[in-house]
Amino acid sequence: MNAISFNPLQVSSWFCVSGLSMFGTTLAVSLGGILASRYLHADLLQNVLHSPMSFFEVTPSGNLLNRFSKEIDAIDCMIPDGLKMMLGYLFKLLEVCIIVLLATPFTGLVLLPLTGLWLAVNLEFLGNLLVLAASLFSVYGRGKLSPGIVGLAVTHSLQVTGILSWIVRSWTDVENNIVSVERVKEYARTPKEAPWTVEGTLVPSSWPSSGSIQLEDFGLQYRKGLDWALKDISISIQDREKVGIVGRTGAGKSSLALGIFRILEAVKGRICIDGVNIAQLGLHELRSRLTIIPQDPVLFSGTLRMNLDPFETCSDQELWKALELSHLTSFVSTLPKKLDYQCSEGGENLSVGQRQLLCLARALLRKTRILVLDEATAAVDLQTDQLIQSTIRTQFEDCTVLTIAHRLNTIIDYSRVLVMDQGSIVEAGPPSELLRQQSHFYQMCVEAGLA
Repeated sequence: MNAISFNPLQVSSWFCVSGLSMFGTTLAVSLGGILASRYLHADLLQNVLHSPMSFFEVTPSGNLLNRFSKEIDAIDCMIPDGLKMMLGYLFKLLEVCIIVLLATPFTGLVLLPLTGLWLAVNLEFLGNLLVLAASLFSVYGRGKLSPGIVGLAVTHSLQVTGILSWIVRSWTDVENNIVSVERVKEYARTPKEAPWTVEGTLVPSSWPSSGSIQLEDFGLQYRKGLDWALKDISISIQDREKVGIVGRTGAGKSSLALGIFRILEAVKGRICIDGVNIAQLGLHELRSRLTIIPQDPVLFSGTLRMNLDPFETCSDQELWKALELSHLTSFVSTLPKKLDYQCSEGGENLSVGQRQLLCLARALLRKTRILVLDEATAAVDLQTDQLIQSTIRTQFEDCTVLTIAHRLNTIIDYSRVLVMDQGSIVEAGPPSELLRQQSHFYQMCVEAGLA
């Protein structure tokens, strides 16, 4: 009887097809993994950046770092590698099965019934059964099979056990790491801030032109279910008015600033600036038209020029003018690169006072009609405080200024003072009038040694 042999052309064609299939699969998984990872990372970043402040108050920073590091790394590397390994072994298993079937066709009688059951039985048993079947049918067809074909069939059937084990192991790794996708997508379902811009809202480029502010029955909460941070606030602030806001810790002073910038959204009531309800504006349209100097000065890793004018809209002459008005000219002039001096992360190579004066210079360059100072001088010495206050009095004379103060002497000459307690305004009026009433503001001045 003639021995069965393989046509070299058929064998070569099969290996070419197998190689091209493996290459195409690997390329598809790699490109798909890169595209999916980029999309998921961009989506995660977008969701986190547009989350409200309440999200960051209840979400540990370690969780955020884990999502942007470990989980993204798993999506970048572990999942694609696991898929490529699993598909590679699947192709290898297919290759072995085809070779064994071509060499010993009767082995198909054993393979086909087990196609859907191989995970339900012991892998080693299945592999050994295939070796046994290939060996038995090789002996049975010894008259038709050449020794080389028999050796090829048995040798390849011996690889099945290891291949099946690696397929299961690769699939298990993919299943374990695919959880990272769910964890990244988890933040897509969290509450988000209002839209950055609102289509159809036409706000003049000069808005706010006067700087008047009206709060009408305004109230807000930090989170649903918590006590009111502000309740029933109704007040009208005229343009160019200088208003000091004082009160004990937790009285709601900073909450008022958060409401104006819509860091916290109003639960009831509204705030109007120049007659425009700020709730109807996009966050960028609102916040880009207001200026705040916070208690903790914020500087970024970069040059002084970038920190003063991040969008490069001002000339060097304007930058130096702002530094002069902020009493920083002499300091910056002594730096090695002057405006190109490199600030470290958070401005740690500058003193607290210098960082606060840089924030003041940045506020001068913005030239907005409303300025909010949220205890801007709480962490600086008395001399720096006096420099900041003198600049505010002269350079923001045409602006509406809201000063949340802990040093009462800084707002004693303001046109009006609001005294807050437990989220409500308990006193409001000119400082001289409040002192004559000898009530809340008077008691605070006595404790500060001003009365």
